[in-house]
Amino acid sequence: MNEVADKMIASPALFWHREGQGENLVLIHGWGMNGAVWQQTVEKLSAHFTVHVVDLPGYGHSSELHADNINSAAEMVLEHAPEQAIWVGWSLGGLIATHIALNFPDRVSKLVTVASSPKFAAEKRWRGIKPAVLSAFTEQLVEDFHPTIERFMALQAMGSPTARQDVKALKKAVLSRPLPNPESLLVGLNMLGNVDLRGELNQISMPFLRIYGRLDGLVPIKVANDLQELLSNSEYYVFSQSSHAPFMTELDEFCSQLIRFSGK
Repeated sequence: MNEVADKMIASPALFWHREGQGENLVLIHGWGMNGAVWQQTVEKLSAHFTVHVVDLPGYGHSSELHADNINSAAEMVLEHAPEQAIWVGWSLGGLIATHIALNFPDRVSKLVTVASSPKFAAEKRWRGIKPAVLSAFTEQLVEDFHPTIERFMALQAMGSPTARQDVKALKKAVLSRPLPNPESLLVGLNMLGNVDLRGELNQISMPFLRIYGRLDGLVPIKVANDLQELLSNSEYYVFSQSSHAPFMTELDEFCSQLIRFSGK
């Protein structure tokens, strides 16, 4: 029991799970999820890193807390994050990790974004989630947020050869902790719909790895090539059998890529 207590830290602010030894590595989950989605990833990476997993404000064990925008969310995460770490952000978490890398570069030794984008909403000449889809999620969320989250989980796995298992794993992880609060879910959708970091990307100074799923319907694979023009010094890797959750569909290779990128 004491060993578990040492690993689980419910700070006055956000909830953190810490495990392993070695260089610090932070994992940030995506919209509608919580830190439990990283459980299998943590099990593999804790042999190589001290892994820090946060429940974002409004999610999981941090569900009673709230951040109004990406700035306040980042500040709440940084409050109890390690002083310096490799930051890995999935989907919306990648947007937050990129924001932290841009505004607090001393805290980020290396940046990894997973199935993420500096601008999630599609517009002319930019591929992404159609604004009508985001609007529909917002309307559905207000009406009944439980089935809305389930639909989003299904959308994330769509196209993957292991879609059924991926959705089951996502659902199990989400339900293992308190459900997100609707107010924070709406803020998250607003971030996905309105945040645009493309104009700042050339300011990223640390090594940067972008990870994509070839079958992803939320962050189209063509975004990888589009961003290469803005981020010529970054590198990217495409998981051929994955949709929006490559760390579930191709877990071993995902962990191998993070270990390789860390220089271990």
